[in-house]
Amino acid sequence: MRVARFLAGLLLAMALPAMAEAQALQVTGDAVAQSLTGSAGDPGRGRAIIIDRQKGLCLLCHSGPFPEEPLQGNLAPSLEGAGSRWTEGQLRLRLMDNKRVNPESIMPAYHRIAGLNRVGSAWRDRPILNAAEIEDVLAFLMGLKAEKAP
Repeated sequence: MRVARFLAGLLLAMALPAMAEAQALQVTGDAVAQSLTGSAGDPGRGRAIIIDRQKGLCLLCHSGPFPEEPLQGNLAPSLEGAGSRWTEGQLRLRLMDNKRVNPESIMPAYHRIAGLNRVGSAWRDRPILNAAEIEDVLAFLMGLKAEKAP
């Protein structure tokens, strides 16, 4: 009995971080205004996630201002100028769960764990990107402003 209670407590303790990170946040229109962490992300770490073909996989579908990266995608909008096209809240929701904006999207839900189908074992019961990683990617994308014509 004590072992069973201990194991149940251990399993709950292991599940709580993933549940807390993927919790439902206030969606207003097509945006999540509040930060997932309460602080700004790091754009350098965000850029690294975007170009990492094992972590973010962003360049599989998107292209952007990454001249050193070959074979960038053309299935989705370019990331160039993303910070001018969308607000911070709009980008946050798109990163977390783009299907809430576009149900036909093939973009993965980077910060949702419920209601997914055919999830690889490496991502079961945890989001692809944790809250800090979402904010890091967001910080980088918000820095990608379109250049204004002279």
